[in-house]
Formats: sequence, C-alpha cells, structure tokens
Amino acid sequence: MDALTSLEEFQQRKEMETTQLFMFTADWCPDCRVIAPFLPELEEATKGSIKWVSVDRDEFIDLCGELGVFGIPSFVAYRNGEELGRFVSKDRKTREEIENFISKL
Repeated sequence: MDALTSLEEFQQRKEMETTQLFMFTADWCPDCRVIAPFLPELEEATKGSIKWVSVDRDEFIDLCGELGVFGIPSFVAYRNGEELGRFVSKDRKTREEIENFISKL
C-alpha cells in the first residue's frame, strides 16, 4: 500500500482512471491495528482494479476535515475525479464490512 505524501499527490491520484482507495489511518489507532493483518490480502485480491493509498490522519488533518473523515479507519474511493463511495465512521470496521464496501466500487 502506498502512503500519501502530499496534497498534490492526492489531487493527482483522485483524477486517475484506476480506482484509488484512500484509507485514512494513524499509528496510534487501535481499530486500524485490528484490520491491518488482513489488508494485504484485500489489496492483493483487488490488484489491477483498485490502488490502495494509506493516508496518515495526523499528517493530513486538514484533508480529513475537507472530506468529512472524522473517524478512523475510514475509506474513500475516487476514479476520474469523482467520488465512488465512502466507508466513513468512528466505528471499528470488520473484514466483511470492508469487503462489502469494496465489492460495490
């Protein structure tokens, strides 16, 4: 999973033809640690159709505010400049919930 490095990169990625799935997270987030073990499997299963991008919530707090991402982990997907969907809440996400969200992209 790539890590977002700048706001410019975010703007470029969301305009891409390949779906960009931004996962908002933080090192200190216990719910993020719970889902971390199975994320590589989900990323591998969607290889070629979805590009996963990790967004450090603390580093990009203003972006989180702009997008209405107030809980982590949260996911927002874009393709060709349009938001395809979001799975944003303060609640812990399960593997099944994340897989269900991804299947709708």
